This record gives sequence, C-alpha cells and structure tokens, in this order.
Amino acid sequence: MRSRTEGMWWGTAIEAPDPGGLARFYSALLGWPVGHEEPRTAILAAPEGSIYIVFQQATDYQPPVWPPIQGKQRPMMHFDFQVGDLDSAVADAVALGATVAAVQPQENVRVLFDPAGHPFCVCRDD
Repeated sequence: MRSRTEGMWWGTAIEAPDPGGLARFYSALLGWPVGHEEPRTAILAAPEGSIYIVFQQATDYQPPVWPPIQGKQRPMMHFDFQVGDLDSAVADAVALGATVAAVQPQENVRVLFDPAGHPFCVCRDD
C-alpha cells in the first residue's frame, strides 16, 4: 500500500449485541484496559502500544456457527491467544463467561466462544 505509514495498523472491529459487555469480557480475559466506551462502541487498548480492538453494536447480530455449517453464518475471524497452561486458561475464560466448544480440533488448542458467540482459541505454548 503506497500510503502506508509506520505503525499504520490500528486494530480490528468486532460486532456484538453488547459492545461494552464484550469489551469488559476481553479486558478481564487479557488484562487490557477499556480505553474508551460510549453507547454502541467500546475500545480495548493493548498496554504494549497502539493496538486496539473496537466492539461495535449490531442490533441484528447473529453469532457465527463453529464448526461451520452450510447455510449458517460462518466465523469471519477469530482470536488466538497463546498460553502456558491450557487448563487454567480455559477455566479462567469460562469463569468470565466463555463457553467451551463441543468440537476441539487439536490437543494443544481449545476453542471457546465469548459471551457474544464469537469463537476464539487458547493455544498452549509448546
């Protein structure tokens, strides 16, 4: 991209029925502060620098289905988080409101769903 500048990437936006609630879930999960919140939008800020996750309200939000099913909303993206202790990371996420997916593709990865139904993975640091 010709107009690219250093530090160009700012973040990603995630649709959710309750953006503030989802931002607080990921804030507690990752230990990142909610940097900004207003009606319909909340922004999670990485403490290491200028990386943000924006949560935007979608009133007609339909959670994706995982594993994918023909004719249903597929996951368009997901987060991967590297952890040292897989069982503890899963337990922490569940205590915060995540649910564990019924289908688990790998022994060193756990697929979970955040409170809005977005899949995310915790991956053991091998």
